[in-house]
Amino acid sequence: MTSTAASQPIINTDLVLLDVNAGGDKRTVIGRLVNGLADAGRTADAEGLTAAAMAREEQSATGLPGGIAIPHCRSPYVDTASIAFARLNPAVDFGAPDGPADLAFLIAAPEAGGAEHMKLLSSLARALVRKDFVEALRNATSSSEVVELVDGVLNATPDKPKPKPASAPTEANPKTLVAITACPTGIAHTYMAADSLVAAAKKAGVTLHVETQGSSGSTPLSAQTIADADAVIFATDVGVRDKQRFAGKPVVASGVKRAINEPDKMVAEALAAAADPDAARVQGDASAQTATAPAGGVGWGTRLRQILLTGVSYMIPFVAAGGLLIALGFLFGGYDIANTPAGDPKPLSFGMNALGNHIAIANTLTDLPAGGLTQYLGAVLFTLGQLAFMFLVPALAGYISFAIADRPGIAPGFTAGAVAVFVGGGFIGGIVGGLIAGFTALWISRIAAPRWLRGLMPVVIIPLVASLVVGLLMFMLLGRPLAAITSGLTHWLGGMTGTSVILLGIVLGLMMCFDLGGPVNKAAYAFATAGLNVADPASLRIMAAVMAAGMVPPLAMALASTVRPALFTEPERENGRAAWLLGASFISEGAIPFAAADPLRVIPSTMFGGAITGALIMAFDVTLKAPHGGIFVFFAIGHLLWFLVALAVGTVAGALAVIAAKQFAKSSAEAEEAPALATA
Repeated sequence: MTSTAASQPIINTDLVLLDVNAGGDKRTVIGRLVNGLADAGRTADAEGLTAAAMAREEQSATGLPGGIAIPHCRSPYVDTASIAFARLNPAVDFGAPDGPADLAFLIAAPEAGGAEHMKLLSSLARALVRKDFVEALRNATSSSEVVELVDGVLNATPDKPKPKPASAPTEANPKTLVAITACPTGIAHTYMAADSLVAAAKKAGVTLHVETQGSSGSTPLSAQTIADADAVIFATDVGVRDKQRFAGKPVVASGVKRAINEPDKMVAEALAAAADPDAARVQGDASAQTATAPAGGVGWGTRLRQILLTGVSYMIPFVAAGGLLIALGFLFGGYDIANTPAGDPKPLSFGMNALGNHIAIANTLTDLPAGGLTQYLGAVLFTLGQLAFMFLVPALAGYISFAIADRPGIAPGFTAGAVAVFVGGGFIGGIVGGLIAGFTALWISRIAAPRWLRGLMPVVIIPLVASLVVGLLMFMLLGRPLAAITSGLTHWLGGMTGTSVILLGIVLGLMMCFDLGGPVNKAAYAFATAGLNVADPASLRIMAAVMAAGMVPPLAMALASTVRPALFTEPERENGRAAWLLGASFISEGAIPFAAADPLRVIPSTMFGGAITGALIMAFDVTLKAPHGGIFVFFAIGHLLWFLVALAVGTVAGALAVIAAKQFAKSSAEAEEAPALATA
């Protein structure tokens, strides 16, 4: 697409199909609409765009009540936002609860769609809840009439669209509700849910103010509006931003699709909650009552998944930045920069001191010897990557705690993550610590404090007490057991070297993929590096098995998310693209976002692949003289071809295992969400 594509209207008559028989299934309909975009020069890869739209369909159906379907996606295969429309005869099933759809809009947005385009797309989505607009589409006699109708909607509200509050009821003491709507893509469902709730509230005679946290931006509800509200509705598929604002309010929570399908019920439930002193309330206020379970259909399984995904989403930038810096360090400086000086445990010294024999660290770069600049640069990049990686577990734990207790949970969570690293707990220790910190902070926030002390609670008391509690628990309960586990595993592995090298390869592969930087992984890696001796072929085989198996988790997840993107969330698919390079560089942490969000299916699958790779490395007598580096230290690998074969076999096996697990073994959270998805 050229720059002129950006000036094209979002829809024109070439993109409208009236009364067409597009086939008996939604794939065929989407294919016809995509072909229209291709014929109009809107996409250069019709197959890729169709696959992206179908991947979105596999996540959840896009059929809506009233015979409407809005398949949509963000995709690199379009450079300008476009809408294609089909009036279908016969209607086609898109998964709506009330039957097939005869009106289908395909919304194709650029992968990095700008805010203006998102505003236009959200305006269309909101218009689809208006019966007059839908009926006008059904009665249109020409393509130009359809384009005129859509243009009228898109150009009606050029500024940030937000639903108007419902008119105040006539009763003496009118009720007021507030709501948050948010979906993962933020293109359509966010705004349709908002307008559906507004219409239902108007019908019920109550005032409703909605904050849409979508792609076209958000105008936050004012503090006075929230204070005046009798109850709050959360219709979201992602975490609510700044949820602490609603602390203590009666709450009804659900996925965003329920607000579209059952807005009347949600408004009625919110009104009932407002009148019920024992109703569930938004967590965080000292006077908030404890709810036995989230209301409105969000169970603890889904809530826990949202908590973990919040931590993972904030951790991903550290994984990407740190991993890529380390990989660049190896590229410029060679594998020697990963050698830690004897007796020096500080990560900062990894790069600089390891190159001490090659570079005289000078006051200025002009003092470097000839040819030393690239090695110095490699050492700097490696050190920067190591420093970035030091924040992985603290960020994971900190934002897990934040998802539970909001801002007061951040400091205790980061503290718990730092302690987990200090005691060798790895990312599993970070998850546990983040959960402990978050729930501790939440519990403290519910203690009734005197008025004079309430101002200090979120900034002093809660962070202080929660950090102290989680720190003591982590040190006193986890430190010694983790140290004992690491030591015991190292001795156990040492006793296996003379028995069965194939079995040893399997065990090392399993360990490297178990906790991705935790005590088990560290024990296997320490066992390999401590015994590394270029004159001892057995130690070189162990090092090769450890590194190859450690490369499998990120590579397997990258392959799985590429082959079956519909089984993964959008953040996971983005992380999967970065995991290719992270895995190739022996950065096992590239798989942590996947494992943290879905440990019961991801970890066993990657362990399966890692065990195969470890066994094959031993069977093929592959050796490795470098303790780190992945494919960037190919010059230090003996039998390189067999190394690549073993790595490829294990990667494919791990990817197939995780695809099968996600396809046929649903998690508890997904099983809990299944009824809602079935009606979406």
